[in-house]
Amino acid sequence: MIRVLVADDEQLVRTGLRLILGSEPDLEVVGEASDGRQAVELARARAADVLLLDLRMPVMDGLSALRALAEVPIAVVILTTFDTDANVREALASGAAGFLLKDAPADRLVSAVRAAASGDAVLSGAVARRVAADLASRPSPRPLPLVDDLTAREKEVLGLMAQGCSNAEVAASLHIVEGTVKTHVARILMKLGVRDRLQAVVAAYRSGLVQ
Repeated sequence: MIRVLVADDEQLVRTGLRLILGSEPDLEVVGEASDGRQAVELARARAADVLLLDLRMPVMDGLSALRALAEVPIAVVILTTFDTDANVREALASGAAGFLLKDAPADRLVSAVRAAASGDAVLSGAVARRVAADLASRPSPRPLPLVDDLTAREKEVLGLMAQGCSNAEVAASLHIVEGTVKTHVARILMKLGVRDRLQAVVAAYRSGLVQ
């Protein structure tokens, strides 16, 4: 059973998330918070696997809450509208497991929670493209990763990662098993010399592999 915490200052949003997640046999919402401080207290007090965290909340904002949870073993997925959230890059640097748009369909929410619980990064396609493109447009102090060193299949996988696809979605698109995708992702990160999926996506933009 995947245990989930929900933190959002809007009651309607929390109720909707609880109803969607609670309808799945392997997901359980074990707590709700209406501000960042409550979210931190809940995450520290309850053994949960995933925290869905809004960035814009009273008392303590989501970014501060994320930083306060640096030592807590929980995957934090940021709930965002993106256009109004100015701290997306900072949240990535502070250890967010990924981002999910608030208007994402129910099946995307469910798959994102499962992915985060299994250690997979969660990046909504729109967020992945815009954040990666923004980062790619900034000067880099390091040489560009050698995307040309990737195999044709690895480039396909990276291209789908740049669209915000999870491992399961990449597997379905390429008609391969998820375990094979995980192997490809690990090799991509190793070859590019990057630490996570988002950095790999940034490399894809900077190299021109993805436009």
